[in-house]
Amino acid sequence: MNKIFGVIGGDRRQAELVRLLEADGHTVLTYGVGGTGPADAEALERAASAEVVVLPLPLCRGDGVLNCEESPMPTVDLFRRFRRTQLLLAGQVKPQQRREAEDRGLRLEDYFLREELTVANAAATAEAAIQVAMERLDRTLLGMDCLVLGFGRIGKLLSYRLHGLGAHVTATARKPGDLAWIRAYGWRALETGNLDGHLDGFGAVFNTVPSLVLDRPLLSQLPRDCLCVDLASVQGMDQSAAAALGLPWIWARSLPGRLVPRTAAAVIRDAVYYILEERGDPV
Repeated sequence: MNKIFGVIGGDRRQAELVRLLEADGHTVLTYGVGGTGPADAEALERAASAEVVVLPLPLCRGDGVLNCEESPMPTVDLFRRFRRTQLLLAGQVKPQQRREAEDRGLRLEDYFLREELTVANAAATAEAAIQVAMERLDRTLLGMDCLVLGFGRIGKLLSYRLHGLGAHVTATARKPGDLAWIRAYGWRALETGNLDGHLDGFGAVFNTVPSLVLDRPLLSQLPRDCLCVDLASVQGMDQSAAAALGLPWIWARSLPGRLVPRTAAAVIRDAVYYILEERGDPV
């Protein structure tokens, strides 16, 4: 069944999403998609009039501003263009934007809250993180001591993939149950808040925790050639301290959108279809 989708803002993921939706036979109206779509007032009005509007992941870039490479705008202004009868889908919706939508009686659903999407996104992030690391390392991961900070979805999948490449994995967690699972997989387990004195010998550290974990005193315990890859949206490693210590450091945010946009787009498309099916409006 042909549907009319509006895709507004975003990065290469949304550009690929447009192509996937069109390949499925749908009509797609775009505004400012991946820096390639039209970004004029007329294009915005057309895209904002669609029965289903797909907004970016994440919805905002900065404080209350739509994640759009061309002509970004405050989300409160964007929401004024929508009708109550439309279905609005976005990723990582912040409380402010949820309130803005509710104040106008809009139906705004966060597709990033869906488990099937977050798991697939975590898998793509883990794979891309290894790609980023291998591009910066001058040696293989085989036999390397690697530290993964945090044992959420990304931490679990990243640890598993590093192990599969022959790395010696140490993972950290805060909960006793997660520490038990780390040991059950045959990996070394450390408490996230008790790393002092346990950081020597690592060739690479991957952070998945969205809060400061490695400050200067802890970073100073790492070998000077240890590659630090921060995957969190909020830095878990002190960037200025890493630079001062001479540690190679990468803030590798939004990896699926940058490195595997087609896979990331397919995951979003599937989540959109699931949402529509659950609402009795299959595609």
